[in-house]
Amino acid sequence: MADPVLLRVENRVAILTLNRPEKLNALNYEINDLLLALLAQIEGDTEVGAVIITGAGERAFSAGGDIHELSQSIAKGPDEGVRDFVRRGQSMTARLEAFPKPVIAAVNGLAFGGGCEITEAVHLAIASEQALFAKPEIRIGIPPTFGGTQRLPRLAGRKRALELLLTGDSFSPQRAYELGLVNQVVPHENLMPAAFDLAERILRHSPLAAARIITAVTRGLNVGIAEGLEIEREQFARMAATEDCREGLAAWIERRAPVYQGR
Repeated sequence: MADPVLLRVENRVAILTLNRPEKLNALNYEINDLLLALLAQIEGDTEVGAVIITGAGERAFSAGGDIHELSQSIAKGPDEGVRDFVRRGQSMTARLEAFPKPVIAAVNGLAFGGGCEITEAVHLAIASEQALFAKPEIRIGIPPTFGGTQRLPRLAGRKRALELLLTGDSFSPQRAYELGLVNQVVPHENLMPAAFDLAERILRHSPLAAARIITAVTRGLNVGIAEGLEIEREQFARMAATEDCREGLAAWIERRAPVYQGR
């Protein structure tokens, strides 16, 4: 059987492909666990500076959690459902959100439930014109469980998020762009080139500075402005002690392109 998540590296970009196209790349427990393992591998790889996550096949990015597995866990009791399904999914999206290297979702098709929650959690997202989004958990009698009740209101605003969460209605990639869920909508054939172009524009800069920015934004969103500014100061202080900071300043003064070493 093929691996449920594929990993390849191209030009300093790790491409993670959810690989259950016959199941619309539904997020079963094996995919969740393997994603966490592969992210740990990527974090330790100094040759990788950014990540693109996408779905196999032409139909889906991910249609959400594996409902058959969820049903089996819930049948054992609420505690098992929380342990097996909720905590596993929340750990995965939290890892993506706080990952120190930029993560870009290339949304190539259906992004329902957990697939939409991955899109919410990652740092950046580009959607194909063939993408379709939904928060359909209410249709099976549950709330979103991979962070969707928390991240979507932060992105879209409370009332717009609640409309999607309470109706379960699908919405277009253009609507996802208007809500702040994706950064760009492109023709389907341009999806991966656009994702690589975005990654390359980030990779011109210091990977340490990128990590400090991600940390400041991710932590700062969940605190008051005063504490957020303190987080910003901490991240600046960490960066100011690096060779990359000195190189960036010197290159600007000398009017040349910087050469960053990630130190």
